[in-house]
Amino acid sequence: MAISHQPVMVDEVIQHLITIPEGIYVDGTVGTGGHSLEICKRIAPEGKLICLDVDRSSIRLAKERLSPFGDRVKIVKKSYVALDRVLKRIGIDRVNGILLDLGLSSYQLESSGRGFSFIKDEPLDMRMDEDKGETAGEVVNTISMEGLQGLLWSYAQERWAKLIARAIVEERRKGPITSSRQLALLIEATIPAKYHPRKRHPATKTFQALRIAVNRELENIAGFLEKCPSLLVKGGRVVVISYHSLEDRLVKQAFHQRGKNIMSPRKLPVFPDTNPSLMKALKRKGLRPSHMEVNVNPRARSAIMRVAERTYNE
Repeated sequence: MAISHQPVMVDEVIQHLITIPEGIYVDGTVGTGGHSLEICKRIAPEGKLICLDVDRSSIRLAKERLSPFGDRVKIVKKSYVALDRVLKRIGIDRVNGILLDLGLSSYQLESSGRGFSFIKDEPLDMRMDEDKGETAGEVVNTISMEGLQGLLWSYAQERWAKLIARAIVEERRKGPITSSRQLALLIEATIPAKYHPRKRHPATKTFQALRIAVNRELENIAGFLEKCPSLLVKGGRVVVISYHSLEDRLVKQAFHQRGKNIMSPRKLPVFPDTNPSLMKALKRKGLRPSHMEVNVNPRARSAIMRVAERTYNE
């Protein structure tokens, strides 16, 4: 299978992630290996790259793509939130840099067949890890109307959450909602046409909310951010690329030590308050892709990259 995914902000990632070419680095969301390939080209022969992902189809493609680098690369089917356990198992205490790219890959949108895209007619799955967890279809067809409304608002700030939730419940009384296209058409018909966004599909926010819920994305990000400082050497860096405000808010608060998380309804942790200067944001504001990159790769337009560095040893 051809790999068409174009990694986002490659030059910026390399510039901020790699501090010591001979170091040990982690790509916590390897996908089909776009960022990892560029990292491998930049680190020294003595350097190591550990790659994690939960999508076994993407892992298969990444293994093929990164095979020329041999045992310099280790690929593990695990979530980045389990990075501490992965490192312990392979005998590594701390690393020099960690990258998370939290976006969907082109492969997942176009070729996975799991209903991530509202344009295609695919089974309503949306799991990154096909081996476990509820599918989006199971959530849509079983959750209460109130629960669905809360999910759409909490994870996507969907202003039409109540109307969409009611429409879904009414539709599933006729029969289960089983495909991404079926759900997208329902939402498109539910939101009044004059309020349809001009630059995105009206189902975009609903699909975002379901994907976040199914994959426990915000919980995983928060869990990683809490563990992250203890996994880095002094001077080690973490680079996170986010694509929507909920992700970016968690990362920003963690990197800038903004205190209590203000997300509702869940309270999610940030870096431990006991050692607030353990990590330092290297940029006051998040970095954005260049206009040139967005013109070439429109999917990069919503990306925001934040970088933090471990400032001293415990």
